[in-house]
Amino acid sequence: MGVVMIDGTTVRSFVNDEEHFVKGVDEAFAALDLNQDGVLSRSELRHAFESTRLVDTDFGVDVAMPPEDVTKLYDSIFARFDCDNSGTVDQKEFRDEIRNILLAIADGLGSNPIQMALEEGDRNLLKKAADLEASKIAKPN
Repeated sequence: MGVVMIDGTTVRSFVNDEEHFVKGVDEAFAALDLNQDGVLSRSELRHAFESTRLVDTDFGVDVAMPPEDVTKLYDSIFARFDCDNSGTVDQKEFRDEIRNILLAIADGLGSNPIQMALEEGDRNLLKKAADLEASKIAKPN
């Protein structure tokens, strides 16, 4: 397990670095597109959120939600991503909403650094932001 430090500037720099941002988000999209049809279905996006235990825990303590509330929550998340109401999320829609989410995280963090504990091989976008920042610091002038 490793630990990285990030703040809003780190996250915003990653989002503004189009090459690294697009590469990272497109890799995440490809990993979520289980049937490799080029779009994310409602079930693929739900599976992604379920695997992060987004709804199941509250600071490490399991929280029970009625199934209908869980479905409403996932439906509302899907609606945020499916901007054209096509019933699927294409790569551009996914990229645009991830950009909005990361910029909201950046705004929330501001200049206050946080530590993130990461599992070995973790490839999440916030780690990619920290890695990009570290690569800029490590470059000799």
